[in-house]
Order: sequence, then C-alpha cells, then structure tokens
Amino acid sequence: MGNGDQQGSGYRVPAPGPDARVQWPDDFGTRFTIFVDTEEEFDWGAPLSADADGTRHMAALPPVHARFAAAGAALTYLIDYPIVTSPLAIEVLREVIRDGRSAIGTQLHPWVNPPHEEAVNGFNSFAGNLPLELQRAKLVALTEAVERAAGRRPLVYRAGRYGIGPDTPALLAELGYRIDSSMRSAYDYSDEGGPDFSAVPNDAFRIGSLIELPFTTVFTGRMRRGGAALHRGLGRLPHGIGVASRLGLLSRVALTPEDMPLGEAKEAIRVAVGEGLRLLNFAFHSPSVEPGHTPYVRTEADLAAFLRWWDEVLALLDRLGVRSASVDEIVAAACRPA
Repeated sequence: MGNGDQQGSGYRVPAPGPDARVQWPDDFGTRFTIFVDTEEEFDWGAPLSADADGTRHMAALPPVHARFAAAGAALTYLIDYPIVTSPLAIEVLREVIRDGRSAIGTQLHPWVNPPHEEAVNGFNSFAGNLPLELQRAKLVALTEAVERAAGRRPLVYRAGRYGIGPDTPALLAELGYRIDSSMRSAYDYSDEGGPDFSAVPNDAFRIGSLIELPFTTVFTGRMRRGGAALHRGLGRLPHGIGVASRLGLLSRVALTPEDMPLGEAKEAIRVAVGEGLRLLNFAFHSPSVEPGHTPYVRTEADLAAFLRWWDEVLALLDRLGVRSASVDEIVAAACRPA
C-alpha cells in the first residue's frame, strides 16, 4: 500500500499489565477464530484513493464460506464502508451468516469512510493518527451503517492497517464494542507513522471493558525464544531475516495464508498450541477469494493454493483438538470465572 507524505514515529502500544491477560475457563479449551478483513478492491501497489470502492469479489464469497462452514469454522467479517454500502456485499453477507455462528463486525479504512475531512495519505490511513473528533465521527458513521445492514450492533472492531491509537479503546467502549483486534503481535509500523506492536503478546488481554485479541504471530525455529527483539536485530543485517529463516533459526509467522507458506504456518500452529496459547487468531482479506485483487491471489492457481492452505490448516487444528470459537462464545467465555 502506498506510503503518505507525512512520516514519523507512531503510537508505541504498551505491554499489558500482568493482571490484564484473559483467563479462559477450563472448558473453553484451546480455540481459534478467523477474522476476515472484508473490504473494497484496490491496487495494493498504488497510492491510496478515496475512489477505490469496488466490491465485485463478494459474489465469489459464498462457495468459499461454505468450505469453512463445512469444516465447522465460524468466520467474522470485519466490514468497511464500501462494503456496508454495497447492496451486493450486504446481500451476500446476510446469506452466509445464516450458518448461525459467523458474524459481522467493523473495519475502519479512513480514506473511504465519511466524513472526508483529512488528506488521503499514508499517515492518515492509520485511523489513530486522526484528530479525536474525526475518529469518532468516522467510527460512528461506520458503526451505525453496519448496525442498519446487519440488524445487530457490531461487537468486534479492527482498524484498517492495524491503525489503532491511544484513544481507540475508549471510543470503542463508548459505542458498545466488546472485542478489538487492531493489534498485530510483534509487528512494528512506526516507520510509516503507524503503531508499534513489539511489546504486544499473542494472549488475549483486557483494556478496560474491551477484550483485545491480537492477530497471532508465532516465532518458529531453533532460536525462537529470541522473539521480536532478535527478529528486529536480524532486520538490521543484510538479508539477515531471510538467511535465519532458510537455516531454520528464526521465522516470524503470522496466521494467514497471505504470504505465509503452508509448512511454516503448520509449524507455527504446533508451536503456539504446544506453548499453551488458548486462542489463535487467523485472518485474511476478502478480495483474496477472487483472483486479481490482492498480491496473494493473482491467478486461479493462487486461489487453489489459498484454499488448500485453509483445508490443511483446518484439518491440523482438528487433529490437535483446537475448535472454532464464534464472537459470542469468546465474549461469553471471557466474562465467566476462569
């Protein structure tokens, strides 16, 4: 995605306190969730544009959703403004969530979300960088539109580009959200003016009345205990990250089929479950269900590989006894005594 003309250090998200971690009840077991960044189609290599609002890929969603439903996996569609104002997209979403476990939440892309008062650039694409009242106005417009379309107040939020800011949790609580998933454990976007999640763990934790459910990142390899700090140090060496990964020393693996090889993802799942992570958070972008919209799915062969990735990952989760968790199940379990 295109960078803006305003760069600088972003919000460094503090590590949660020792008492903030969600203590899941024993009968919750080990679970997984899949959040879908359900958004417009745009050129990922071009500057951001308020005019990019195509949603035709949503017609290709139902057969993909059906594969997940057949495997017992609930999907949470985090929809942004072009999606919620697309009759096609809403018709499709209303149909697929009839599986009884999938849900609709929100995702804020500021550059395509009214009111349009800011310059469209990379810095402002992180919603947390916008003035507080403009953040609130955009979030209110999106939340109310989603509630009208879905017939229910959304409970889950993700900031587009993981653009959370220090004011975000209070705004979400004000609007009745229960879960935020705007943090990407062990990633740092500060070079672009975005947040730094280096101190954020994979475990769910509380921020006031919110449950923070970070997008899961797992370090694998013989030196995985070095984690984010070692990975950051390798990044300062020429080809350091790539060499360490090829040698099986250290790889940073996000739980997504998008640019994450199947073998590495399966190893990351085994590591996460083996180390006791109770809720694994997967993600992908909705335009990836049709070739030609994202860098990850350009051809029919790419789409076949994308679907095979999920088939094998869901089969592995089943073998490991890791079950799908719906949004309502997560909220209910987090509110029960451990």
